[in-house]
Amino acid sequence: MSTPIFYLEIGRSKILTVKREGVVENKKFRINQFVRVPEVRLVDSGGTMVGIVKIADALARASAEKLDLVEISPQASPPVCKIINFSRFKYEIDKKEKEAKKKQKISHTKEVRIKPRIGEHDLEVKIRHAREFIDSGNKVQLTAMFSGREMRHKYLGIKVVDKIKDALVDIAEPEGRIYSMGTRVFLTLVPKRK
Repeated sequence: MSTPIFYLEIGRSKILTVKREGVVENKKFRINQFVRVPEVRLVDSGGTMVGIVKIADALARASAEKLDLVEISPQASPPVCKIINFSRFKYEIDKKEKEAKKKQKISHTKEVRIKPRIGEHDLEVKIRHAREFIDSGNKVQLTAMFSGREMRHKYLGIKVVDKIKDALVDIAEPEGRIYSMGTRVFLTLVPKRK
């Protein structure tokens, strides 16, 4: 799913609004006549530092090259402005964000449910599934479920969880301790760092 990006022109500045996973980031870029400071540190269209110039001179250079004067770093003293094509600049920002998103590794938590009286073959199948999940980079939550009188013998479920943990010790390590909540016993395994 691609990140929706909206460009709004509000008042004296263009606002680049990026929505990602419920978080909204606003990056304001003042351009051309909306840069309201007496002097700026100017970078020309070739990327070379010109130095500190009056805003009128910077605007004249930008209009002579038929490009925009964009305030890149407003918090600097004096602010840094660059002569660039603003739409190309927005495109480059979008491209960098997409590349950063591609490089992110997303891991999920997969759950493997077991009963304390599980058969040997069924346990091997559960271990094989957990191994596949861990090999693909996901966390695995082992859940031992008890019903009725099985609650008196929680140690049996803990034994099964320990058996799975020992079978996966070569590729996974426990994230915490085994803990119990209600009628279930939990243990989370994470892939070992290489």
